[in-house]
Amino acid sequence: MPTLTPSLQNTMQQLNCCVLVPTYNNAGTLKRVLDGILERTDAVIVINDGATDGTSDILKNYPSIEQIHLPENKGKGNALQVGFKAAISQGYDYAITIDSDGQHFPEDLSVFLDELQKEETPNVLYIGSRNMQQEDVPGKSSFGNKFSNFWFWFETGTKLQDTQCGYRLYPLHALKDLKFYTPKFEFEIEVIVRLAWDGTLVKNVPVRILYDETERVSHFRTVPDFARISVLNTWLVIVTIFYIKPRNFIRKIKKKGFKKFLLEDLLRSDDSPKIKALSIALGIFLGIAPFWGFQTILVFALATVFRLNKAITFAFSNISLPPLIPFIVYFSIKIGVWITGEEVSFSMEHMTENFGMLQNLKTYLIGSFALAIMSALLFGIIGYLTIVFFGKKKIIVDNG
Repeated sequence: MPTLTPSLQNTMQQLNCCVLVPTYNNAGTLKRVLDGILERTDAVIVINDGATDGTSDILKNYPSIEQIHLPENKGKGNALQVGFKAAISQGYDYAITIDSDGQHFPEDLSVFLDELQKEETPNVLYIGSRNMQQEDVPGKSSFGNKFSNFWFWFETGTKLQDTQCGYRLYPLHALKDLKFYTPKFEFEIEVIVRLAWDGTLVKNVPVRILYDETERVSHFRTVPDFARISVLNTWLVIVTIFYIKPRNFIRKIKKKGFKKFLLEDLLRSDDSPKIKALSIALGIFLGIAPFWGFQTILVFALATVFRLNKAITFAFSNISLPPLIPFIVYFSIKIGVWITGEEVSFSMEHMTENFGMLQNLKTYLIGSFALAIMSALLFGIIGYLTIVFFGKKKIIVDNG
Protein backbone atom coordinates (compact mmCIF):
# COMPACT_ATOMS: atom_id res chain seq x y z
CA MET A 1 0.00 0.00 0.00
CA PRO A 2 1.22 3.56 -0.73
CA THR A 3 2.68 5.67 2.09
CA LEU A 4 0.24 8.28 3.36
CA THR A 5 1.16 12.00 3.37
CA PRO A 6 0.14 13.23 6.87
CA SER A 7 -0.34 16.93 6.04
CA LEU A 8 -2.94 16.44 3.31
CA GLN A 9 -4.60 13.64 5.26
CA ASN A 10 -4.99 16.01 8.22
CA THR A 11 -6.51 18.69 5.98
CA MET A 12 -8.99 16.16 4.58
CA GLN A 13 -9.99 15.24 8.11
CA GLN A 14 -10.28 18.87 9.24
CA LEU A 15 -12.56 19.69 6.31
CA ASN A 16 -14.43 16.39 6.75
CA CYS A 17 -13.85 15.54 3.08
CA CYS A 18 -13.66 12.24 1.20
CA VAL A 19 -12.77 11.18 -2.35
CA LEU A 20 -15.29 9.45 -4.62
CA VAL A 21 -14.03 7.32 -7.51
CA PRO A 22 -16.73 6.13 -9.93
CA THR A 23 -15.26 3.50 -12.23
CA TYR A 24 -16.38 1.43 -15.17
CA ASN A 25 -14.04 -0.75 -17.23
CA ASN A 26 -10.91 1.30 -16.48
CA ALA A 27 -8.82 -1.60 -15.23
CA GLY A 28 -5.78 -0.31 -17.12
CA THR A 29 -5.54 2.90 -15.07
CA LEU A 30 -7.54 2.23 -11.89
CA LYS A 31 -4.59 0.95 -9.80
CA ARG A 32 -2.44 3.98 -10.60
CA VAL A 33 -5.28 6.36 -9.73
CA LEU A 34 -6.06 4.63 -6.43
CA ASP A 35 -2.39 4.46 -5.40
CA GLY A 36 -2.02 8.17 -6.09
CA ILE A 37 -5.08 9.00 -3.99
CA LEU A 38 -4.03 6.71 -1.11
CA GLU A 39 -0.70 8.54 -0.86
CA ARG A 40 -2.75 11.56 0.24
CA THR A 41 -5.86 10.26 2.01
CA ASP A 42 -7.51 7.03 3.06
CA ALA A 43 -11.00 8.55 3.01
CA VAL A 44 -11.91 6.95 -0.30
CA ILE A 45 -15.13 5.46 -1.65
CA VAL A 46 -14.99 3.53 -4.93
CA ILE A 47 -18.18 2.90 -6.88
CA ASN A 48 -17.77 -0.01 -9.29
CA ASP A 49 -20.47 0.70 -11.87
CA GLY A 50 -20.98 -2.88 -13.02
CA ALA A 51 -17.54 -3.22 -14.64
CA THR A 52 -17.02 -6.29 -16.85
CA ASP A 53 -13.21 -6.16 -17.07
CA GLY A 54 -10.65 -6.80 -14.31
CA THR A 55 -11.88 -3.99 -12.04
CA SER A 56 -13.25 -6.32 -9.34
CA ASP A 57 -9.96 -8.25 -9.16
CA ILE A 58 -7.98 -5.03 -8.79
CA LEU A 59 -10.24 -3.79 -6.00
CA LYS A 60 -9.68 -7.03 -4.03
CA ASN A 61 -6.17 -5.73 -3.37
CA TYR A 62 -7.58 -2.66 -1.56
CA PRO A 63 -9.56 -4.11 1.38
CA SER A 64 -9.14 -0.88 3.40
CA ILE A 65 -11.04 1.17 0.80
CA GLU A 66 -14.80 1.32 1.05
CA GLN A 67 -16.21 -0.27 -2.09
CA ILE A 68 -19.69 -0.24 -3.58
CA HIS A 69 -20.21 -2.82 -6.32
CA LEU A 70 -23.26 -2.18 -8.48
CA PRO A 71 -24.63 -5.31 -10.20
CA GLU A 72 -24.99 -3.60 -13.59
CA ASN A 73 -23.79 -0.50 -15.38
CA LYS A 74 -26.33 2.32 -15.06
CA GLY A 75 -24.18 5.33 -15.92
CA LYS A 76 -21.75 7.73 -14.29
CA GLY A 77 -24.51 9.97 -12.96
CA ASN A 78 -26.12 7.08 -11.10
CA ALA A 79 -22.75 5.96 -9.73
CA LEU A 80 -22.03 9.47 -8.44
CA GLN A 81 -25.43 9.68 -6.75
CA VAL A 82 -24.80 6.34 -5.04
CA GLY A 83 -21.43 7.66 -3.88
CA PHE A 84 -22.93 10.91 -2.58
CA LYS A 85 -25.51 9.01 -0.53
CA ALA A 86 -22.78 6.82 0.96
CA ALA A 87 -20.62 9.83 1.83
CA ILE A 88 -23.57 11.68 3.39
CA SER A 89 -24.54 8.62 5.46
CA GLN A 90 -20.99 8.52 6.83
CA GLY A 91 -21.18 12.15 7.90
CA TYR A 92 -18.83 13.75 5.37
CA ASP A 93 -19.35 17.44 4.53
CA TYR A 94 -17.53 17.44 1.18
CA ALA A 95 -16.65 14.94 -1.54
CA ILE A 96 -14.03 15.29 -4.26
CA THR A 97 -14.86 13.27 -7.37
CA ILE A 98 -12.03 12.02 -9.57
CA ASP A 99 -12.25 9.96 -12.76
CA SER A 100 -10.56 6.55 -12.89
CA ASP A 101 -9.32 6.81 -16.49
CA GLY A 102 -6.03 8.44 -15.49
CA GLN A 103 -6.69 11.89 -16.92
CA HIS A 104 -6.70 13.59 -13.48
CA PHE A 105 -3.72 14.03 -11.19
CA PRO A 106 -4.26 12.96 -7.54
CA GLU A 107 -1.66 15.60 -6.62
CA ASP A 108 -4.27 18.23 -7.46
CA LEU A 109 -6.45 17.19 -4.53
CA SER A 110 -4.58 19.87 -2.58
CA VAL A 111 -5.78 22.54 -5.07
CA PHE A 112 -9.39 21.97 -4.04
CA LEU A 113 -8.56 21.85 -0.33
CA ASP A 114 -6.47 25.04 -0.44
CA GLU A 115 -9.29 26.93 -2.17
CA LEU A 116 -11.90 25.60 0.25
CA GLN A 117 -9.85 26.76 3.24
CA LYS A 118 -9.74 30.29 1.78
CA GLU A 119 -13.42 30.39 0.84
CA GLU A 120 -15.76 32.63 2.85
CA THR A 121 -18.84 30.46 2.34
CA PRO A 122 -19.06 26.69 2.97
CA ASN A 123 -21.72 26.37 0.27
CA VAL A 124 -19.37 26.17 -2.69
CA LEU A 125 -18.82 23.75 -5.58
CA TYR A 126 -15.41 23.69 -7.25
CA ILE A 127 -14.97 22.38 -10.80
CA GLY A 128 -11.52 21.66 -12.18
CA SER A 129 -10.55 23.95 -15.02
CA ARG A 130 -8.43 22.17 -17.62
CA ASN A 131 -6.16 23.70 -20.21
CA MET A 132 -8.26 22.89 -23.26
CA GLN A 133 -5.57 24.31 -25.56
CA GLN A 134 -3.21 21.40 -24.90
CA GLU A 135 -2.17 19.54 -28.04
CA ASP A 136 -3.45 16.22 -26.70
CA VAL A 137 -6.95 17.50 -25.92
CA PRO A 138 -9.44 16.04 -28.47
CA GLY A 139 -11.22 18.63 -30.61
CA LYS A 140 -14.66 17.26 -29.71
CA SER A 141 -13.87 17.72 -26.00
CA SER A 142 -12.91 21.35 -26.52
CA PHE A 143 -16.05 22.04 -28.58
CA GLY A 144 -18.30 20.23 -26.12
CA ASN A 145 -16.84 22.22 -23.24
CA LYS A 146 -17.50 25.57 -24.95
CA PHE A 147 -21.03 24.43 -25.75
CA SER A 148 -21.63 23.45 -22.13
CA ASN A 149 -20.06 26.66 -20.76
CA PHE A 150 -22.42 28.81 -22.82
CA TRP A 151 -25.58 27.06 -21.67
CA PHE A 152 -24.47 27.02 -18.04
CA TRP A 153 -23.96 30.79 -18.24
CA PHE A 154 -27.38 31.27 -19.84
CA GLU A 155 -29.08 29.06 -17.25
CA THR A 156 -27.34 30.44 -14.14
CA GLY A 157 -25.69 33.75 -15.05
CA THR A 158 -22.31 32.36 -13.95
CA LYS A 159 -19.41 32.34 -16.42
CA LEU A 160 -16.98 29.42 -16.13
CA GLN A 161 -13.99 28.30 -18.17
CA ASP A 162 -14.77 24.60 -17.74
CA THR A 163 -18.10 23.00 -16.84
CA GLN A 164 -17.42 19.44 -17.99
CA CYS A 165 -14.41 18.39 -15.94
CA GLY A 166 -15.24 15.47 -13.64
CA TYR A 167 -12.63 16.53 -11.08
CA ARG A 168 -14.83 18.41 -8.60
CA LEU A 169 -15.44 19.23 -4.95
CA TYR A 170 -19.11 19.00 -3.93
CA PRO A 171 -20.77 20.42 -0.79
CA LEU A 172 -22.72 17.37 0.33
CA HIS A 173 -25.17 19.28 2.54
CA ALA A 174 -26.46 21.08 -0.57
CA LEU A 175 -27.20 17.74 -2.28
CA LYS A 176 -29.24 16.16 0.52
CA ASP A 177 -32.68 17.41 -0.45
CA LEU A 178 -32.29 17.50 -4.23
CA LYS A 179 -33.82 14.85 -6.47
CA PHE A 180 -32.01 14.32 -9.75
CA TYR A 181 -33.42 12.91 -12.98
CA THR A 182 -30.42 12.05 -15.16
CA PRO A 183 -28.33 8.88 -14.64
CA LYS A 184 -25.55 9.22 -17.20
CA PHE A 185 -22.93 11.79 -18.27
CA GLU A 186 -25.51 14.59 -18.43
CA PHE A 187 -25.90 14.35 -14.63
CA GLU A 188 -22.73 16.40 -14.24
CA ILE A 189 -24.50 19.25 -16.01
CA GLU A 190 -27.79 18.85 -14.16
CA VAL A 191 -26.15 18.83 -10.75
CA ILE A 192 -24.15 22.04 -11.18
CA VAL A 193 -27.12 23.93 -12.66
CA ARG A 194 -29.50 22.72 -9.94
CA LEU A 195 -27.02 23.63 -7.19
CA ALA A 196 -26.45 27.07 -8.71
CA TRP A 197 -30.22 27.63 -8.82
CA ASP A 198 -30.36 26.76 -5.12
CA GLY A 199 -27.71 29.33 -4.22
CA THR A 200 -24.51 27.27 -4.23
CA LEU A 201 -21.47 29.23 -5.39
CA VAL A 202 -19.90 27.50 -8.42
CA LYS A 203 -16.25 28.23 -9.23
CA ASN A 204 -13.37 26.91 -11.31
CA VAL A 205 -9.99 25.90 -9.90
CA PRO A 206 -7.01 25.08 -12.17
CA VAL A 207 -6.14 21.40 -12.56
CA ARG A 208 -3.84 19.48 -14.85
CA ILE A 209 -5.04 17.00 -17.43
CA LEU A 210 -3.53 14.00 -19.22
CA TYR A 211 -5.04 12.56 -22.39
CA ASP A 212 -3.09 9.39 -23.12
CA GLU A 213 -4.99 7.70 -25.93
CA THR A 214 -2.88 4.54 -25.56
CA GLU A 215 -4.42 3.71 -22.17
CA ARG A 216 -7.40 5.99 -21.67
CA VAL A 217 -10.83 4.41 -22.10
CA SER A 218 -13.67 6.87 -22.63
CA HIS A 219 -17.28 5.71 -22.38
CA PHE A 220 -18.72 8.90 -23.83
CA ARG A 221 -20.81 8.02 -26.91
CA THR A 222 -20.75 11.10 -29.09
CA VAL A 223 -24.16 10.92 -30.75
CA PRO A 224 -26.48 9.50 -28.04
CA ASP A 225 -24.78 11.26 -25.11
CA PHE A 226 -24.58 14.60 -26.89
CA ALA A 227 -28.27 14.20 -27.79
CA ARG A 228 -29.14 13.53 -24.13
CA ILE A 229 -27.14 16.59 -23.07
CA SER A 230 -28.95 18.71 -25.67
CA VAL A 231 -32.35 17.54 -24.45
CA LEU A 232 -31.33 18.30 -20.86
CA ASN A 233 -30.12 21.80 -21.76
CA THR A 234 -33.35 22.46 -23.66
CA TRP A 235 -35.35 21.58 -20.56
CA LEU A 236 -33.05 23.59 -18.26
CA VAL A 237 -33.37 26.64 -20.51
CA ILE A 238 -37.18 26.38 -20.46
CA VAL A 239 -37.18 26.12 -16.66
CA THR A 240 -34.72 29.02 -16.45
CA ILE A 241 -36.83 31.35 -18.56
CA PHE A 242 -40.28 30.49 -17.26
CA TYR A 243 -39.49 29.77 -13.61
CA ILE A 244 -35.97 30.55 -12.32
CA LYS A 245 -35.57 34.04 -13.80
CA PRO A 246 -39.05 35.27 -12.78
CA ARG A 247 -38.61 33.58 -9.35
CA ASN A 248 -35.30 35.34 -8.74
CA PHE A 249 -36.77 38.62 -9.93
CA ILE A 250 -39.74 38.37 -7.56
CA ARG A 251 -37.51 37.21 -4.68
CA LYS A 252 -35.31 40.24 -5.14
CA ILE A 253 -38.29 42.59 -5.06
CA LYS A 254 -39.71 40.89 -1.94
CA LYS A 255 -36.34 40.94 -0.19
CA LYS A 256 -35.66 44.61 -0.84
CA GLY A 257 -39.15 46.01 -1.12
CA PHE A 258 -40.41 47.56 -4.34
CA LYS A 259 -39.20 51.10 -3.59
CA LYS A 260 -35.68 50.00 -2.65
CA PHE A 261 -35.56 47.63 -5.62
CA LEU A 262 -36.64 50.42 -7.96
CA LEU A 263 -33.96 52.77 -6.65
CA GLU A 264 -31.08 50.30 -6.34
CA ASP A 265 -31.62 47.91 -9.21
CA LEU A 266 -33.34 50.06 -11.79
CA LEU A 267 -32.12 53.61 -11.14
CA ARG A 268 -28.84 53.11 -9.31
CA SER A 269 -27.40 49.99 -10.89
CA ASP A 270 -23.97 50.17 -12.52
CA ASP A 271 -25.51 50.18 -15.98
CA SER A 272 -25.28 53.41 -17.94
CA PRO A 273 -28.40 55.54 -18.62
CA LYS A 274 -28.20 54.38 -22.24
CA ILE A 275 -28.32 50.68 -21.27
CA LYS A 276 -31.20 51.30 -18.87
CA ALA A 277 -33.16 53.27 -21.46
CA LEU A 278 -32.61 50.58 -24.11
CA SER A 279 -33.73 47.95 -21.57
CA ILE A 280 -36.92 49.93 -20.95
CA ALA A 281 -37.52 50.27 -24.70
CA LEU A 282 -36.97 46.54 -25.32
CA GLY A 283 -39.33 45.62 -22.47
CA ILE A 284 -42.08 47.91 -23.77
CA PHE A 285 -41.64 46.63 -27.33
CA LEU A 286 -41.86 42.97 -26.30
CA GLY A 287 -44.79 43.67 -23.98
CA ILE A 288 -46.89 45.25 -26.75
CA ALA A 289 -45.78 43.34 -29.85
CA PRO A 290 -47.90 40.24 -30.61
CA PHE A 291 -45.43 37.60 -29.40
CA TRP A 292 -48.21 35.75 -27.61
CA GLY A 293 -46.84 33.27 -25.08
CA PHE A 294 -43.22 34.05 -25.92
CA GLN A 295 -42.71 37.42 -24.21
CA THR A 296 -40.83 36.00 -21.23
CA ILE A 297 -38.46 33.82 -23.23
CA LEU A 298 -37.76 36.71 -25.61
CA VAL A 299 -37.18 39.13 -22.73
CA PHE A 300 -34.37 37.09 -21.20
CA ALA A 301 -32.98 35.84 -24.52
CA LEU A 302 -32.75 39.27 -26.18
CA ALA A 303 -31.64 41.05 -23.00
CA THR A 304 -28.83 38.50 -22.74
CA VAL A 305 -27.84 38.76 -26.40
CA PHE A 306 -27.77 42.58 -26.37
CA ARG A 307 -26.28 42.72 -22.84
CA LEU A 308 -29.12 44.78 -21.44
CA ASN A 309 -30.52 44.94 -17.91
CA LYS A 310 -32.74 41.85 -17.57
CA ALA A 311 -34.57 43.16 -14.49
CA ILE A 312 -35.57 46.40 -16.21
CA THR A 313 -36.52 44.62 -19.45
CA PHE A 314 -38.68 42.11 -17.60
CA ALA A 315 -40.34 44.80 -15.45
CA PHE A 316 -41.40 46.95 -18.41
CA SER A 317 -42.49 43.96 -20.51
CA ASN A 318 -45.35 43.64 -18.02
CA ILE A 319 -47.06 46.59 -19.65
CA SER A 320 -49.32 43.94 -21.20
CA LEU A 321 -51.07 43.25 -17.90
CA PRO A 322 -54.71 42.09 -18.33
CA PRO A 323 -56.31 45.48 -17.49
CA LEU A 324 -54.25 47.14 -20.23
CA ILE A 325 -54.71 44.51 -22.95
CA PRO A 326 -58.03 45.93 -24.32
CA PHE A 327 -56.40 49.36 -24.72
CA ILE A 328 -53.34 47.85 -26.44
CA VAL A 329 -55.54 45.88 -28.86
CA TYR A 330 -57.75 48.92 -29.54
CA PHE A 331 -54.87 51.27 -30.36
CA SER A 332 -53.12 48.53 -32.36
CA ILE A 333 -56.17 48.16 -34.60
CA LYS A 334 -56.62 51.93 -34.93
CA ILE A 335 -52.99 52.41 -35.95
CA GLY A 336 -53.22 49.41 -38.31
CA VAL A 337 -56.25 50.98 -40.02
CA TRP A 338 -54.40 54.30 -40.31
CA ILE A 339 -51.34 52.64 -41.88
CA THR A 340 -53.12 50.24 -44.25
CA GLY A 341 -56.16 52.39 -45.03
CA GLU A 342 -58.31 49.27 -44.61
CA GLU A 343 -61.31 49.41 -42.31
CA VAL A 344 -61.75 46.54 -39.88
CA SER A 345 -65.11 44.83 -39.68
CA PHE A 346 -66.04 42.20 -37.11
CA SER A 347 -69.31 41.14 -38.78
CA MET A 348 -69.80 37.41 -39.31
CA GLU A 349 -70.19 37.91 -43.05
CA HIS A 350 -66.90 39.78 -43.34
CA MET A 351 -65.11 37.26 -41.15
CA THR A 352 -66.16 34.26 -43.26
CA GLU A 353 -65.93 35.67 -46.78
CA ASN A 354 -62.95 36.83 -48.83
CA PHE A 355 -60.49 36.00 -46.04
CA GLY A 356 -61.90 38.83 -43.93
CA MET A 357 -60.55 37.32 -40.72
CA LEU A 358 -57.02 37.21 -42.13
CA GLN A 359 -57.37 40.81 -43.27
CA ASN A 360 -58.37 41.87 -39.76
CA LEU A 361 -55.44 39.94 -38.32
CA LYS A 362 -53.04 41.55 -40.79
CA THR A 363 -54.29 45.02 -39.85
CA TYR A 364 -53.92 44.23 -36.15
CA LEU A 365 -50.41 42.79 -36.53
CA ILE A 366 -49.19 45.79 -38.52
CA GLY A 367 -50.73 48.19 -36.01
CA SER A 368 -49.41 46.21 -33.05
CA PHE A 369 -45.80 46.30 -34.27
CA ALA A 370 -46.14 50.00 -35.10
CA LEU A 371 -47.55 50.74 -31.63
CA ALA A 372 -44.78 48.65 -30.04
CA ILE A 373 -42.07 50.58 -31.90
CA MET A 374 -43.56 54.00 -31.16
CA SER A 375 -44.15 53.15 -27.48
CA ALA A 376 -40.64 51.74 -27.13
CA LEU A 377 -39.14 54.94 -28.54
CA LEU A 378 -41.33 57.13 -26.33
CA PHE A 379 -40.70 55.23 -23.11
CA GLY A 380 -37.02 54.81 -23.94
CA ILE A 381 -36.53 58.56 -24.39
CA ILE A 382 -38.57 59.44 -21.30
CA GLY A 383 -36.70 56.78 -19.33
CA TYR A 384 -33.32 58.07 -20.46
CA LEU A 385 -34.15 61.69 -19.53
CA THR A 386 -35.59 60.60 -16.17
CA ILE A 387 -32.57 58.47 -15.29
CA VAL A 388 -30.15 61.24 -16.27
CA PHE A 389 -32.16 63.77 -14.22
CA PHE A 390 -32.21 61.59 -11.10
CA GLY A 391 -28.53 60.78 -11.61
CA LYS A 392 -27.56 64.45 -11.67
CA LYS A 393 -29.83 65.15 -8.68
CA LYS A 394 -28.14 62.36 -6.73
CA ILE A 395 -24.69 63.78 -7.54
CA ILE A 396 -25.78 67.22 -6.31
CA VAL A 397 -27.17 65.72 -3.08
CA ASP A 398 -24.04 63.61 -2.51
CA ASN A 399 -21.75 66.61 -3.09
CA GLY A 400 -23.92 68.99 -1.08
